[in-house]
Amino acid sequence: MSDEKRDNITIVDNGNGDEPQINYTDNRTFASVLEARLARRSLLKGGAGAAALGFMSLGLAGCLSNSSSKDDDDSNVGDGDNGNGGGDAGPLIGFSAIPTSESDEIIVPEGYSYQVMLPWGTPILGAMPAFALDNTGAEQAEQMGSHHDGMHFFPIEGEEPFEGSSEEGLLVMNHEYVEPRFMHVNHIGRKLGSGAVIMKDDGTRDTDQALKELHAHGVSVVHVRKRSDNHWEHVHGSQYNRRVHGLTPMELRGPVRGSDLVKTKYSPEGFATRGTLNNCAMGVTPWNTYMAAEENWAGYFGNGDATIPREHANYGIRASDSRYRWALASSGEDQFVRFDATSKGASALEDYRNEPNCFGWMVEIDPFSPDSIPQKRTTLGRFGHEGVVFGPAIDGKPVVCYSGDDSTNQFIYKFVSEQPFQKGVTDGSILDTGVLYAAKYNEDGTGEWLPLVYGQNGLDASNGFRDQADVLVNTRLAAGLMGATPMDRPEWGAVDPNNGDVYFTLTNNSGRSVADGANPRTQNRHGHIIRWAEDGGDHASTTFQWDIFIFGGDAGASGEVHLKGEGIEVDGVRKPLTADNLLSSPDGLWIDKDSRVWIQTDIGEGSQNSGLFEVFGNNAML
Repeated sequence: MSDEKRDNITIVDNGNGDEPQINYTDNRTFASVLEARLARRSLLKGGAGAAALGFMSLGLAGCLSNSSSKDDDDSNVGDGDNGNGGGDAGPLIGFSAIPTSESDEIIVPEGYSYQVMLPWGTPILGAMPAFALDNTGAEQAEQMGSHHDGMHFFPIEGEEPFEGSSEEGLLVMNHEYVEPRFMHVNHIGRKLGSGAVIMKDDGTRDTDQALKELHAHGVSVVHVRKRSDNHWEHVHGSQYNRRVHGLTPMELRGPVRGSDLVKTKYSPEGFATRGTLNNCAMGVTPWNTYMAAEENWAGYFGNGDATIPREHANYGIRASDSRYRWALASSGEDQFVRFDATSKGASALEDYRNEPNCFGWMVEIDPFSPDSIPQKRTTLGRFGHEGVVFGPAIDGKPVVCYSGDDSTNQFIYKFVSEQPFQKGVTDGSILDTGVLYAAKYNEDGTGEWLPLVYGQNGLDASNGFRDQADVLVNTRLAAGLMGATPMDRPEWGAVDPNNGDVYFTLTNNSGRSVADGANPRTQNRHGHIIRWAEDGGDHASTTFQWDIFIFGGDAGASGEVHLKGEGIEVDGVRKPLTADNLLSSPDGLWIDKDSRVWIQTDIGEGSQNSGLFEVFGNNAML
């Protein structure tokens, strides 16, 4: 953290990155597991099948060939049948890959076009304030938030999340964070780092700037439709248009509701909190609601106590400082002070020592009920949620969903509901009871789901746990104690709708100096995608079979291509990526109804188009 004087003003750059690396377990990492499995020469036996062929047959924003020839299927996947039960690939999309590019523009294949819509500051409700750099904090609450991330289009019929109109619906999207250097008049033109803020002469933050930043976080629900000229428009005045932001009242649901760990001055009962922050990816429930993930929320809080509790320390909350320094807003209002988690009162009911425990959850929002209160579903665990993906919802069977903790050496989780799904009856309350599991990957290609249940396997008073709420608030610690496998930053997940296989992107881990992470390479700079099949085809199973779908990396045919992360070895043959499909840092992930895998890359701002990452150009969709 640095404070410096420039032109008689104080600029604060606390250095709070988006990826706090918390390593507190000596569990065997996935990389060492994978290295041992590779030595057994069993990886991807039989090949990647339908999903891989679909992957190698599309190319949006640069990256994949539309050829279906054998040669074009030779990057880093196997040949033939999908060992996990996949069938033939679906129909090809039918356009050619485009080259990588560093151009400051969107590039799509020939015959396609794009439209920019709903940028930050677009008015969507209320007084419809036009965008201006000097918009107030109150005006920002009626405009699109900043730094769009995960989103979903809900067909206007409001019945099914993936069926219905493709020309009118509700576009729901996350706003992950803000950049003060671009938001405020007095920040423009100054040499400011990412997240840096300018303090007032008295050492406080401008209150309206802090309010504007809080309102620019969260989620937007926007009614959109396609016009006859094929352009999309925002439906002004629609009852569905809504902003959910950093001050929106929220309810806590599940075992943590009412726990002493979430009681605050704002909610002495421990039933409620305000706002959602750092919403990265998302999920869509089988009952047609939206799930916003709270990812890198910890950096927004500071705790000046001499001893920081484990439910703060294990998530990277710093000793005293916080991102954006909202707690120092000059008005001293409660809505800002809460970001200081220092113990100040005689009990938790007189301060905000527990406020950080109200974040790190999946937040359920009903886009078709604009007056509904968002629900934080605590049974799904508290960590750096990238998103959530649901398995197929089958009447009479439990609801199953998966989520990754997007930080180095953290875990992948699965939730299985206690109650069975009933179409047309089930709502979000089904997520309030059930079992949360953490994944353990074995070197023979098997895996197991470890239950995070109070009173079982050391999750009890002997390790400082008081009840199930304590286990969930300290999800990372519980998973580590159970023996879950540390991963290389789990990001998005997807479920193949045809064979049920589950895929997760592991974006990278450049900090490893030895081969003991998510890959058999000393530094997993480019990431990969893992997949597994639940035993018996049952997503509620506690065991599974896993393999690697694809490694990221540069194109090339070197004999060391595998260890560099530029391909994999299949049946003794090195199969490098080509110029048409090279990728680094896989992040966003989707599998369509024809089992085509869609991948978005997310090379960081500081690495893109330079050094080892120069060859990849801008981030892309494959």
